[in-house]
Amino acid sequence: MSETRSIFSGAGAPYADHDGATARGPYAAAAPVVFAPALRERRFDVVVTRGGAVESRHRVHAAVVDANATLLEGVRNPHIATWWRSCAKPFQVMPLVRSGGLERLGWGEIQLALACASHGGEPEHVALAESMLAGIGLEEGDLACGAHEPLASRGARLLRESGARLTRLHNNCSGKHAAMLARAVLLGEPTSGYEDAAHAVQRAAHDTVATWAGMTPEQLGVGVDGCGVTVFSLPLANMALSYARLAHASTHGDEPSRRILSAMTSQPFLVGGSDRFDTRLMEAVGGNVVCKVGAEGVHTFAIIDRGIGFALKVEDGSQRAQFVAVLAMLAEYDGLPSPLPESLREAAVRVVRNTRGEQVGEVFVSSAPLGAPACSDAS
Repeated sequence: MSETRSIFSGAGAPYADHDGATARGPYAAAAPVVFAPALRERRFDVVVTRGGAVESRHRVHAAVVDANATLLEGVRNPHIATWWRSCAKPFQVMPLVRSGGLERLGWGEIQLALACASHGGEPEHVALAESMLAGIGLEEGDLACGAHEPLASRGARLLRESGARLTRLHNNCSGKHAAMLARAVLLGEPTSGYEDAAHAVQRAAHDTVATWAGMTPEQLGVGVDGCGVTVFSLPLANMALSYARLAHASTHGDEPSRRILSAMTSQPFLVGGSDRFDTRLMEAVGGNVVCKVGAEGVHTFAIIDRGIGFALKVEDGSQRAQFVAVLAMLAEYDGLPSPLPESLREAAVRVVRNTRGEQVGEVFVSSAPLGAPACSDAS
């Protein structure tokens, strides 16, 4: 593992980086948000059927919020707090963007997209993460995340066929970690321990997440994510607000917000991968929806031109219900193309098959009780 070091030398290294109100963006001076009651309330579940009857159900909590902090819709409990996981990545990288770090590093859209990614560990992802580290004089061993099997089936297959070893670069969060290491280097801070909550990199991310979510830093829960870095807990409504604000800011003159969303929506393969849901969705909608998966059934997304943010949590953490719920909510707010592209149809209504490959049921949004006949509507 490399020691703390910087490849930058001369009068500009380390450069001044200010994490005051300006660095946190246009909402830094705003008071913490107190939401009024939702304009609309409802309940829906994602159900699994067999033989036309409901066999299992996944409870969904969700919030739909605009950039003015109006709670447009609450599904079950829009104020339930949970861990934001990978959905927070656009805000964790924001201090690097706002401080001029991309220019200092010579990074562009592809590096920024990977910093926001939960990538599939495909060769393109791995090579880009490696080059990001090499550009700051670091290497795979400096990553605090552990190695895991590529999330994309293509990535897993190509790794097996190559006979290469599994590395930390294959971790879906390696781009986020590379960006955090880059920020530590630019700040002249230690790279060792950059993942800890007390490190300057994580403190800035903590403040940024709180600002955009309409909260104080003290209101956020703090834990350790699956990749080893600091993770935050907050209510769904505040998650949705952050994405609504990000979308609104990106279309109203805030250049860092525009750059982050442009990177994600113009480079969807880097954000996910060849068979990853976020990639397929952002490709299908032509750049007007930004979508970010999180672990344990959490998803945050926004319709950019309308400044509407969404956050949902599948209560039992099931991913088989998560993507179905995302598409159902976007459809209700006219956020999807019609007809739905083939690439998304399988995720909208998932098929349950037996071991002979025969269809025996479906997974879709419904309000039908267990054991009852179910129809595939979101009412």
